Amino acid sequence: MRVGILGSGLMGGKLGTIFARAGHEVVFSYARSTKKLETLARDAGGAAQAGTPGEAAEQTDALLLAVHWSRVDDVLKQAGDLSGKVIFTCSLPMNADDTKLVIAHTSSAAEALAKKVRKAKVVSAFSTVPSAVLFGVFEARRKAHRPSLVYCGDDTKSKQIAAELIRDVGFDPVDAGPLRIARYTEPFALLVAQLAYEGDGGPELAYRFERFGRKG
Repeated sequence: MRVGILGSGLMGGKLGTIFARAGHEVVFSYARSTKKLETLARDAGGAAQAGTPGEAAEQTDALLLAVHWSRVDDVLKQAGDLSGKVIFTCSLPMNADDTKLVIAHTSSAAEALAKKVRKAKVVSAFSTVPSAVLFGVFEARRKAHRPSLVYCGDDTKSKQIAAELIRDVGFDPVDAGPLRIARYTEPFALLVAQLAYEGDGGPELAYRFERFGRKG
């Protein structure tokens, strides 16, 4: 698969590197400097290269949107026509000082993005996992008891592509349903991030979901 990275910061840089090492062609774009993009591409190895958001959109099959919410409009403008493109977003709709969500309850960043790029196909994925654990999960790539990662979207084919990439990173993909489910996963992702990054003085965080079925 050819994957374009729109936003080569912490999350975009790590996921782009993992995609490249998993065998995909990757175009890193939208960083503070061209030098950073070139460094990311070189360190990722495989078929990775640096480019502009426009080149990432034109040359790839799917795009990962991994920028701060305040930069979404700018990166979309630079990317150009996104008609028919599959876009995975892990961006949370945070305010300027990252203290709260600016979209929540009745909508989500994923839904707002879908309205901005109506001819593209948006899938919400990768937002519920802290970037700090990505390389560890990828390097382990367990065949059994893999950690789960939820994703949601309205287009079946795009969700299948998302599931493939999620497996390549080392997770077990869990289809959470339509894109509107992001209204619930995004606040959860923020909670996990806030607790996980409080450092040694913060609480230990553990969560588990169990599926209960009816006894026949």
